[in-house]
Amino acid sequence: MHPVRITIKSVGTECSQKFKVGDSWTISDGKTPAGMCRGAYDSLSAAIWVLMTGGSFPWESDPEAALIACPDPAVRVVYEVRRIKEAEAQPEPQRKSRPRRRRRHR
Repeated sequence: MHPVRITIKSVGTECSQKFKVGDSWTISDGKTPAGMCRGAYDSLSAAIWVLMTGGSFPWESDPEAALIACPDPAVRVVYEVRRIKEAEAQPEPQRKSRPRRRRRHR
């Protein structure tokens, strides 16, 4: 399967998730990426799977990408889902865990 990158292309009004133009996620396993709105992911999932499995959309001018709108009509966020080459794929940043506090020995 091919990894895909989801990038926010436009935001009509402020998104409750505080997404902004340029925010992006890379997906290689089909799972909802950390920090992505579940409703938005659900609306993108068909395009994600089509592009991950090598398909395309005949109505899109670029066979490597699809533009999909957020299901919330008040926000009007537009996402680009783009198939990427393996060499371009970057792993999602891992959240750093808090360092363990050392116990003082008495």
